[in-house]
Amino acid sequence: MNESFWISRRGFVGAGFALAMAPRLAPAFSVKGTPVVDASRGLKLGVATYSFLRFPLDKTLEGLRRVGVHQVSVKDAHLPLKSTAAERRAVAGKFRAAGITPMSCGVITTGDDEAEIRRAFEYARDFGVPTIVGKPTRKSLPLLDTLVKEFDIKLAIHNHGPEDKVWPSPLDVWEAIQGHDERIGLCIDVGHTARCKIDPAAAIRTCAPRLYDVHIKDIAGPNGKEDSAIEVGRGRLDERAILRALLDIKYAHLVGLEYEKDMNDPLPGIAESLGYLRGMLAGMTAG
Repeated sequence: MNESFWISRRGFVGAGFALAMAPRLAPAFSVKGTPVVDASRGLKLGVATYSFLRFPLDKTLEGLRRVGVHQVSVKDAHLPLKSTAAERRAVAGKFRAAGITPMSCGVITTGDDEAEIRRAFEYARDFGVPTIVGKPTRKSLPLLDTLVKEFDIKLAIHNHGPEDKVWPSPLDVWEAIQGHDERIGLCIDVGHTARCKIDPAAAIRTCAPRLYDVHIKDIAGPNGKEDSAIEVGRGRLDERAILRALLDIKYAHLVGLEYEKDMNDPLPGIAESLGYLRGMLAGMTAG
């Protein structure tokens, strides 16, 4: 089937729901001996638990299971930065018991104090994640060179859009990290990138060698409050181009849905957004 075929939003969401439920209904399902094709085309499509910011850990885990998520980026609302090493290991165990793998933590904002930055790395080490999604200062980059080597943990610097005077776009991050350890890279937030008038798909391709996390979302267009959060597929971002870029670069890290609308009742919008993305991926070639 040609990738450019047209399919309705209802078709995308419906296909995504069916693909999400298939592993529960028939883990070994095949047709005439042919294995089921990976619906996510190898992408680790998950959720940033910031989407459940107003919910405790147990409710967050329940919601993640309901939408068939198996990879996450964990916000400190679900594992406080001031937790003990034992508490961090216990929370990691709860995620694993639910069939969910934490792949990163953050966003963690740090200043220039070495002790503060070191605590963030100890937090990630104890929790057992390979990547910190962070917002450091530019001045701290030489120190971060040392710490990413010491802990062997990646730092994915998150861009926050035009209001952010340090890291507005991924290209600002990309320029600043040249000459630093390769474990210092990026978390591209596609919404904030678009608000900087930069094509998220183009930024993904440019920053591919050091892209260690992605926050995927959608933002409203002319028919809604400009740039406000909205269900994926209802807004103005070219989600197909974003997914195509990730497939083309053979991206191997988390693609985390960060859903910032309806924070008191996020599950319906999360389910719809994941369904749209899964359905779109189902109609794409692997690249």
